[in-house]
Amino acid sequence: MAPLKKFSIITFLTIIALSSFAFISSALRETKLESGFAVVELFTSEGCSSCPPADELIAKIQKESNNNNIYILSYHVDYWNRLGWKDQFSDAAFSKRQYKYSEWFKLSSVYTPQAVVNGKKEFVGSEEGTLRSTIKNSLSTSTFTQIVLTDVKMQAGHIGLHYKIQNGMENTSLIVALVQKNAGSKVLRGENKGRLLSHVQVVRSFETIAVSGRQQGEALLLVPAGIKDDVEVIALLQRNNTGEIIGAARVATGVLNYQEVSK
Repeated sequence: MAPLKKFSIITFLTIIALSSFAFISSALRETKLESGFAVVELFTSEGCSSCPPADELIAKIQKESNNNNIYILSYHVDYWNRLGWKDQFSDAAFSKRQYKYSEWFKLSSVYTPQAVVNGKKEFVGSEEGTLRSTIKNSLSTSTFTQIVLTDVKMQAGHIGLHYKIQNGMENTSLIVALVQKNAGSKVLRGENKGRLLSHVQVVRSFETIAVSGRQQGEALLLVPAGIKDDVEVIALLQRNNTGEIIGAARVATGVLNYQEVSK
């Protein structure tokens, strides 16, 4: 009887192992693997003479990308305004976001132009070779996280939308940004005095939403006065402890001339 008992135990353990494997395989099939993405965040300023080459580089990348899972956000920081030219696209909130990256990357200070890709690597924003290779590596890395943006509408000077996160993680925040696709200025003072500067993917406002444990909700973005060009909304899911971006999505809203919807 002893050999028969041993055989029964082995058979039982084998059945358990195969069942577990089948369950895990089924779970993985139900969790859709998403294509890789590259979120490029550029911290720049019209008051910085080193920034125009970086602005031109991301404009070239944007033109080439054809919205192919490359998400570009250009934040105009405000700490260069003290040099005599106030960047009309600058905001203290954008500088604050850059300072947060300096904490995540353990940098001693902030600088422009600075590029950050997927919250994982930072470098001088005009370094084309580094930017292209980092984007290429990011696009080759798949993700399970998906963000879906729907129900975009105007609400008295704001854009409202609904977001849904699939396969997100704990201790994360959703960054939802209103992006003006094209902009420009004639700089009258400061380091770029006399230059006509062109910009792409300019962040005009953003909201940070703590989403840990929450899979869906609403976001409301301020629309600054005077925006008439095409805009889009870009959403990023970011780890709070490291800054790594684990998911991204966009939705085009077109020209802001559609009928407002009451709250």
